[in-house]
Amino acid sequence: MPTLKVVNITPKVLSGTVTQDSEPFLAVNPETPTEMVATAFTPDPMDGPLAPVYVSTDGGDSWVLHTVVPGAAPGLGTADITVAFAAQGGALYAGILNGLAALQRPPITRMQILRAPSVASTAAMEILVSRDEEDQPWVIADTVAAGGSDRDRVYIGNNGPGPRTARVDLSGDARTAPAPAGFVSTTIERRNPAGQDGPPVRLAVHPDGTVYAAFQSWRSNDQGDPITNVGFDVVVTRDDGGGVDAHPFQDLKDATDSVPGQRVATDRFVAFNSTMGQERLGGDLTIAVDPTGADRVWIAWCDRVGGPAGVDNTLHVRHSEDRGQTWLQVRDDVTDAKNPSLAVNEDGLVGLVYQRFASNQWTTVLEVTADNWSTAPESDVLHQAPANVPRARGLPFLGDYIRMLAVGKDFYGVFAGNNTPDRANFPVGVTYQRNANFTTHQLLSTDGVTRVPPSIDPFFFHRAA
Repeated sequence: MPTLKVVNITPKVLSGTVTQDSEPFLAVNPETPTEMVATAFTPDPMDGPLAPVYVSTDGGDSWVLHTVVPGAAPGLGTADITVAFAAQGGALYAGILNGLAALQRPPITRMQILRAPSVASTAAMEILVSRDEEDQPWVIADTVAAGGSDRDRVYIGNNGPGPRTARVDLSGDARTAPAPAGFVSTTIERRNPAGQDGPPVRLAVHPDGTVYAAFQSWRSNDQGDPITNVGFDVVVTRDDGGGVDAHPFQDLKDATDSVPGQRVATDRFVAFNSTMGQERLGGDLTIAVDPTGADRVWIAWCDRVGGPAGVDNTLHVRHSEDRGQTWLQVRDDVTDAKNPSLAVNEDGLVGLVYQRFASNQWTTVLEVTADNWSTAPESDVLHQAPANVPRARGLPFLGDYIRMLAVGKDFYGVFAGNNTPDRANFPVGVTYQRNANFTTHQLLSTDGVTRVPPSIDPFFFHRAA
């Protein structure tokens, strides 16, 4: 039987923190899965020039801070940050929104692509690319044999200047090449959206070189303050040669209009920046490919059923067995949900993790299915806690996304949540590094005595086969 563990990754030395450490991400070294890097909106405790990442070398049981990310803002750290290991060689890559730029007036979304030689490095990550007017960088990486050596292919989905804002930055040889390390930006939106595409551009790469990129093409854009009513299509593009050819991400053409990018779903609606459980809504999207066969791919997103008159935020899952050309309905039954993340392990098991708001609680659920949800999946509640504790300190509260990935037979992931130390909040169990009294349900500072109020912490989970 599989085993499941959950770990609060806030180190003991940060036991006094009350910050909103939301929007977590995770990278696992495929060569050495005990090596991991996690990220969140975590400030440097010393308010230095570098933002921290969380590092584990023991499979997620313990975590330490490495302050290695350039552009830290006091009290904030960096803004958006995602990380990925290459398949071989141990190099770590990151895509960030520079925290100092985000604090400028007017604020600037300055995307930077970073590189470190290994998980052990404590030096500042090298800046390979720096470009303004980009949003939500999403990093994946792979390693291929070329020219008698291994080369790291690194992909960063991001949302740039409009109106065709969905794009992918790609380097075919990122490990050792000097900055900008060969990164080239490709616009993957081929139609004419209403002002822009949605912020998320999500990626999935197969070892055979097939790369999928998913985005939300905005078809209507009724701008309001602060809520924007958006009609959108869910679009998937594909590249069969790793994205390094002359015409990247044009190998999947829509069955209706023959434009690159198959529309999985059309005429969907979201009230962008509306709120649910102190969290904003609007940009939920995830895609995953079966490592045993690039033909098989899954996608999930959230939208409001019923359009402007609706009230929910429903999670949808679709599956393709022909490289994204046609899509089968899998499920549409999870209401009031956000932050879906999909992964597929080497046995073909599909994992889905998401966060759901119900009865004034946020619940984080992990599902694993062997038959595409034809029967009830294996389902575990990783975390459940009141949604009104703590009071939100700005947005995002939990984050605009969470992350799960599969390495071999195992699933690894991170999510953010209320950190009250109560066993009832963790049905599968939990381990805390920071000082906590689970009898009195009280967080304690570094002295082990002073009480600390609840806040938002990142949590790691691991489902081992």
